[in-house]
Amino acid sequence: MVSDNDLSGGSGNEPATYYHATRSAFPPLPRLEGAHEVDICVIGGGLTGVSTALNLSESGYTVILLEARRIGHGASGRNGGQLVNGYSCDMQRIRTQVGLEASKTFWNMGLEALAEVDARITRHAIECDRRSGYFFAALNPRQMRGLEEMNEEWSRLYGYDGMTLVERDRVGDWVGTNLYHGGLVDPGGGQIHPLNYLQGLARAALDGGVQIMENSPVSSLERGAPTVVHTAKGSVRARFVVLAGNAYLGGLVPEMRPRLARVSSFVGATAPLPRDLARRLIPADVAVADCNAALDYYRLTEDNRLLFGAGAGYAGREPLALKRYLSTRIRRVFPTLAGAPLEHAWSGHIGITVNRIPDFGRIDPSIYYAQGFSGHGVALTGLAGKLLAEAIDGDARRFDMFADIRHRNFPGGPLRTAALVLAMSYYKLRDRLG
Repeated sequence: MVSDNDLSGGSGNEPATYYHATRSAFPPLPRLEGAHEVDICVIGGGLTGVSTALNLSESGYTVILLEARRIGHGASGRNGGQLVNGYSCDMQRIRTQVGLEASKTFWNMGLEALAEVDARITRHAIECDRRSGYFFAALNPRQMRGLEEMNEEWSRLYGYDGMTLVERDRVGDWVGTNLYHGGLVDPGGGQIHPLNYLQGLARAALDGGVQIMENSPVSSLERGAPTVVHTAKGSVRARFVVLAGNAYLGGLVPEMRPRLARVSSFVGATAPLPRDLARRLIPADVAVADCNAALDYYRLTEDNRLLFGAGAGYAGREPLALKRYLSTRIRRVFPTLAGAPLEHAWSGHIGITVNRIPDFGRIDPSIYYAQGFSGHGVALTGLAGKLLAEAIDGDARRFDMFADIRHRNFPGGPLRTAALVLAMSYYKLRDRLG
């Protein structure tokens, strides 16, 4: 990835996240030095980039992956670890663009994204605390009606049965709070230790011959046939380049930036809780997210911590007292945790699109990209890696379904950040009013 300013929650080259504190061992990898020539150069060492490199190496291509810092430094090592079905937008938005029949293909690809996570875990024996079950929490009657409509739509149009609507008097079977009006349980979603999963994919890629170079920020692209990727100490000549930096790509390819907004996300983890207390918080051990625009999302970790994410910052700033901010949000959901200390608190960036549909495409015939997973990237990045590899290998049918989606630029020009903050303020007010 291109080196860029970020909200690290710590100092130096290692983010202060729960995941980095508890990850499995992963040795440092070398910098890029000297001149290299390969079939494909992937820029970005997160889930999109590593998945792409792994899929391409399995098809016989020579691949170099360049990461500006260490594998998982960006969103792939900072997110909430939640595996969510579908896309960040509702399926109606996709149907409006592509029609009902094509939307069924998008739906099936969303299911494939989750299945790909499980297949990779099994194939590569990755230990990453994979657990199933997802609870969509409604804070008011309007949100509950939305969940009822989503359940009906997914069943009637896409044949996805097995979700369970939860009325208010049964919420406590799933989440130990009085805050919610009801909910919807999806057994297909779930949770994961995303950094351990990413490192498992990276080990598989290394075993398959991928050269992964850390601490190798890209300084420029020399477009052509082949394209030449330059870093401070070396260069890579490649038939194809894949841009997989998402919200951390920076200004390397200016024409991509107008369609992507970089949103700050805030996450923390408590100290380990007594097991009986942890199970009272989330009796069914599911991942949870509410239905607000700036949502709360949380889950229990393998060592009985509450890992809690909250809010969305469009101004690129971290709250002045991040632990206090997160603790206040936690107490709103779980008043019994009023005195529970946070051992970890961090922030990072996600990339969103205007329509919340991922943005895949080509800059020219030899430069591909995938960005804008809009908060659903833990699973959809693996799908992106498959589709990028398919397209480079000569079968671009599924990739082009995404590439043909119409994406608008974010409004505002030089005032874009202010416009985004104003828009989010409107949605937050609507959520508060119910």
